[in-house]
Amino acid sequence: MSDVSVAALLRSDEPLVVIEAPAGCGKTFQGAAYARDMSQTLGQGRLLILTHTHGACGVFAERTRGLSARVDIRTLDSLIGQVATLYRRALGLPDNLSTWAYQDDGAGFGIMAEKVAGYLERHPIVRQALAQRYPVIVCDEHQDASEAQHRTIMALRLGGARLRIFGDPLQAIFASDKSDRAMAAALAQWEALKESAAFDELAHPHRWQAGTPALGQWVLAARTELKAGRSVPLNGPAVQGLHIVRADNVSPARTAYQVSRAQRTPIDAAVQGPVMVLAASNERVGALSAFWGRRIPVWEGHTRSALADLVQTAKAHRGDAEQLAQGVVRFASSIAGSGFSAGSHGDRLVKEVRDGCAKSARGKPGNIQRLAHHVLASPDHRGVALALKELSDLVDAKADGFGDIKVVHRSELRDAIRLKAFACPDEGYAEIARRRSQAMPVPPARTLSTIHKAKGLECDNAVLIAGDRDQFGGTRYARCKLYVALSRARHSLTIVVSQNNPSSLFNVA
Repeated sequence: MSDVSVAALLRSDEPLVVIEAPAGCGKTFQGAAYARDMSQTLGQGRLLILTHTHGACGVFAERTRGLSARVDIRTLDSLIGQVATLYRRALGLPDNLSTWAYQDDGAGFGIMAEKVAGYLERHPIVRQALAQRYPVIVCDEHQDASEAQHRTIMALRLGGARLRIFGDPLQAIFASDKSDRAMAAALAQWEALKESAAFDELAHPHRWQAGTPALGQWVLAARTELKAGRSVPLNGPAVQGLHIVRADNVSPARTAYQVSRAQRTPIDAAVQGPVMVLAASNERVGALSAFWGRRIPVWEGHTRSALADLVQTAKAHRGDAEQLAQGVVRFASSIAGSGFSAGSHGDRLVKEVRDGCAKSARGKPGNIQRLAHHVLASPDHRGVALALKELSDLVDAKADGFGDIKVVHRSELRDAIRLKAFACPDEGYAEIARRRSQAMPVPPARTLSTIHKAKGLECDNAVLIAGDRDQFGGTRYARCKLYVALSRARHSLTIVVSQNNPSSLFNVA
């Protein structure tokens, strides 16, 4: 269980090697170094690195620069899509896979994975051909693989490919089913995979080596406790780089966050300078954005659901201006941190559309009518996009009734406006999703993020708000989510823990 033993096992003749890789322990370094070495020994084939995100593809591309003729780096969805495209008729899939896959918020990718996995399992000649092209495959973050994606990888092993699999069951936070039963099944699958393979584990906290080593050791110890089903101790000796703040949310509104003045002082001090503030849910991110008066930008990340919901509305209600107006209201409410709601703008917008803007208006009502006119003139995705462009212009101009609107999710709004350039909403969504995947944006130095969108990122300083029961229950999934949050910061980690309602995952006694 060392860097040396892992490196040796990766380079062995074992057909299947599994490496458990805790956050920050050198997984990407080991995988890229192995890829560099092995790519020079292959004959006609190429080494394949499979990831789950385009951001991870970019990291591996940087680490294997100059080897593009010998190393292919792509997402697992991309590989499955390639096979599905070649055999789409046999699989019963449509011709326009690149667009179809993104429909219904990407549901097509799961369907393709199921069909491709079964096809490779039934047709040895196909999996053997793939294995000849890619005789060595490195799989990154395998804990995020669905059952069908896992079957696809195992089929390539049956075809003769040598597999090197990295994963960490404590970072499995993207499962569609977050129940304890499903999480236990995923863990059992990981343990079975370990049993069937040559196995080793990375254990040195490299991420903290140039930061705060004591914090890295504490994070690894916390991982051990969480993995064993125990709580993380916050009542032990002081740890360099770890700060505990006790504070309770006293807001009477469920969706807001408020603490006493005395408790707020150390929280405000912790978010000065470069920092990533982490919250367990979108709702808490919104509350914290308001808590700091929208002064800390929200990190939107790659995956954002509001646009997918808007596209679904545009598809389902083409020609129905009133339903489209309601879709605009829902979307605008989701991207605005404050100032736009059904009561403030939305109800009037829907009424104007319903009434056909029959009565002229000025001021705020007149500006709302400007949105309605777009939907009435073009009751489809284009009219929706133009209404949102009008909204953006009115907010920027601080027009009557729109000066107090604070748009938090600017990227989401810009992408929605881009829909007007496409012939159909699905085509637009597919293209926008591809652009999102290929882009590798970097979060601001001072940012507010959900834990999900921070996965795979690291930062110098992090603040986790808040360690209470409503944000972190006692489930297996909550344990994974907490571990991802604890392992982001290299230098300092501040945990805000409730005094009266602390999460059972923390031992604060």
